Amino acid sequence: MNIVFMGTPDFAVGTLETLINSEHDVTAVVTQPDKPKGRGGKMMFTPVKEAAVKAGIKVYQPQKVKDAVFIGVLKELNPDVIIVVAFGQILPKEIIELPKYGSINVHASLLPKLRGAAPIQWSVIDGDEESGVTIMQMDEGLDTGDMLLVKKYKLDKKETGGSLFDKLASFGGPMILEVLKQAEEGKLNPVKQDESKQTYAKMLSKATGEIDFSKTAVEIERLIRGLNPWPSAFTHIHGKMLKIWEADVLDDEEVKAFDIAKTDCGHIAYVDKNKILISTGKGYLDVKELQLEGKKRMPVEAFLNGYEIEEGTYFKKG
Repeated sequence: MNIVFMGTPDFAVGTLETLINSEHDVTAVVTQPDKPKGRGGKMMFTPVKEAAVKAGIKVYQPQKVKDAVFIGVLKELNPDVIIVVAFGQILPKEIIELPKYGSINVHASLLPKLRGAAPIQWSVIDGDEESGVTIMQMDEGLDTGDMLLVKKYKLDKKETGGSLFDKLASFGGPMILEVLKQAEEGKLNPVKQDESKQTYAKMLSKATGEIDFSKTAVEIERLIRGLNPWPSAFTHIHGKMLKIWEADVLDDEEVKAFDIAKTDCGHIAYVDKNKILISTGKGYLDVKELQLEGKKRMPVEAFLNGYEIEEGTYFKKG
């Protein structure tokens, strides 16, 4: 097939590379415009653009895909199908319906659950037992099209947003090849989504990571894992940001082993040279890895070796 690929972040690269190395012909790649990064403001390629340039594929970076000039370019390319993976712009009907086989999307959730921008992280934060990838025939809605293929994945107990990202990213390529084969053979079996079960994964920002210690220890621990590595979960201590990268939840039996002070949510209930326990709305958070503003990530033991902290210390919002 003659394919136009639309995608932007790392998550899309594996699928693109699979298509490049297949019998199909990726004639063009469409990605978001380059953006300045770092203190020097150097313009950086998107991960998808880097992969496309390496493969010698023509790259287009429209500010808006609805632009008439860009739509004209797509019509000249005359693709059999458009494959979309985390592109970052909503496609108009004119583009979606342009190819012979329409536009097909790779979405990192078990639709109709977690439609939207950040399904991987929210799956961990929400405490889902399973996630997966859905290949979908696109329509004008936000991840509302008919499902063509679904692959499930059972989350590990300590799954992070980063580890789930890597696992689901590897699903896209083989699944797309299977769907394209079915399309060519006329064997696609579209399944409509159950609208009564739809949920949305709202966009993440740095503010998403600010810890609310009035929530349960279980909820906070999931937030920490879900936002690792980005945007990360954080609080503030002594006027500085403190990122928490890993923590455990203490059960009732484990709590009995410590002389825990009765404190309000967000206070240090126990500290020794190897451990920090933080009180929450329900239960205690046993911090394992953290990072003080301006410092490196480190195990809690190393942190306590160089930073003095007392029971009763309160973690404040910024």
